Amino acid sequence: MIYLDYQATTPVAPEVAAAMRPWIEEKFANPHSPSKWGREAAAAIEMARGHILRALIKPTGFEREDYGNHSADTLDKQDVARWIDSNQGPFRSFDEGSGRLFFTSGATEAANWALKGTWHRLKHQRRKIVSVATEHACVLDTLAELADDGAELVILPVDAEGRIRHRDVIEAIDENTALVACMSVNNEIGVVQPINFVGEVAHRTGAVMFCDAVQGFLRWHVPIGSCDLVAISSHKIHGPKGIGALWVRNGFEPHPLIHGGGQEMGIRSGTLSPALCVGFGAAAQLGDQLRAQDAAHVQALWHIAREMFRAPEWALNGMRQARYHGNLNVRRDGTDAARLLSDCREIAFSLGSACASGSGRPSHVLRALGLKDQQARSSIRIGFGRYTTEDELRRACQMINEAAHAQSALPA
Repeated sequence: MIYLDYQATTPVAPEVAAAMRPWIEEKFANPHSPSKWGREAAAAIEMARGHILRALIKPTGFEREDYGNHSADTLDKQDVARWIDSNQGPFRSFDEGSGRLFFTSGATEAANWALKGTWHRLKHQRRKIVSVATEHACVLDTLAELADDGAELVILPVDAEGRIRHRDVIEAIDENTALVACMSVNNEIGVVQPINFVGEVAHRTGAVMFCDAVQGFLRWHVPIGSCDLVAISSHKIHGPKGIGALWVRNGFEPHPLIHGGGQEMGIRSGTLSPALCVGFGAAAQLGDQLRAQDAAHVQALWHIAREMFRAPEWALNGMRQARYHGNLNVRRDGTDAARLLSDCREIAFSLGSACASGSGRPSHVLRALGLKDQQARSSIRIGFGRYTTEDELRRACQMINEAAHAQSALPA
């Protein structure tokens, strides 16, 4: 099996499995118990929390983006320039002591908690929530539920390359906006949204900024200084499944989603698993150490994959510039991508989000780019990373190309 589905999940690093093993086999105490074993487990959890925070937080201050660089719309650039000119002044940069990391059962819980808990806190003051059409289902479905509770949803469209327009951000976010939700790296097409800019606009109006950084953590800069709530996940960085985290800036704590013993700093209830927390921490520490090495490896793989899936046979879904290169989403018009999956059973790749793969509907992300249903059904997503070799990537791409060519040779 050649594994090319890194956006769905990543292989657990051997170092992570080794770090977890004692906490599964021997050190099984409840970390919330006052016993010596319980205190030892609690200490291991706090050490893991520190590893994750250090990997997540890079105190580089606010890094201004080239706001108009990726927009072909002249009006967009002019509106952004006017907005920047009229909103000069210091933007708050990150202070290492200004936030806390709460463990959750995964990024889905973290996103639900951030959105529902913040809405519960602010809904009597502000009614609007602004988000993006290409967000993950755990965000969009949660927002749909909040709409039933009276939230005024504004879902920003994206352009044909998958990026939001800066002028749409400026027009949508105002003094009635309670919450803005925008992911960093898209899980289906790898496109990166301008989080610094969105966060700055949100903060200028007093809105809360939530970022789904699941695909960006350790792969792309996570602009903590521009966010108030950030969701991350363990199993996307070579850690175990079943654990994620929500980073919360002090003063922006969401209302509890789960009630009980308040084990996580009195706000999030539920017994923590020392093994899962230690695994998450080990994955974050290792990923931080290998950040540059992993990035260089992914870049080399990207060039191979782009050469193997080149125009005119294959078209890239999403923009070329602002994009994480470990995610390649391409389409070959007229190809049945679902049949490619069946014909290439020795390769693990996907048609889009693993969370929505059983729905039978074309990807909402690809449809947001303006693709027709048939084009979306002709698209595949290939994800690669730390443990993908160049040889196996070439072999897999060759097998997919051969299967696609065989399809096109069949009589109509």
